[in-house]
Amino acid sequence: MTFSILPPMPIYELIGILGFALYVTNYSLLTTRCLSSDCLAYFCINLVAASCVLLGLMASFNLASALLQIFWVAMSLVGILVRLKRRGTSAPV
Repeated sequence: MTFSILPPMPIYELIGILGFALYVTNYSLLTTRCLSSDCLAYFCINLVAASCVLLGLMASFNLASALLQIFWVAMSLVGILVRLKRRGTSAPV
């Protein structure tokens, strides 16, 4: 017989917790100026975090939270595309 202090968590909840950890880490890096908000990595981390939290909502759905995560996914994609386009146009000919 196995005893555990923590109840078993569905994989979706674990993915959601990973998303939370990525959000907190990304914001901490931004606050301590280890990462710039103009950096491509900032938007990539936000994209992964929002996607993880959105998947985590499959365990316990909440429409308001889902809409917020969809917004973060969309804005992260816009931020990534803008920065990639900026890199492409700033290359010397």
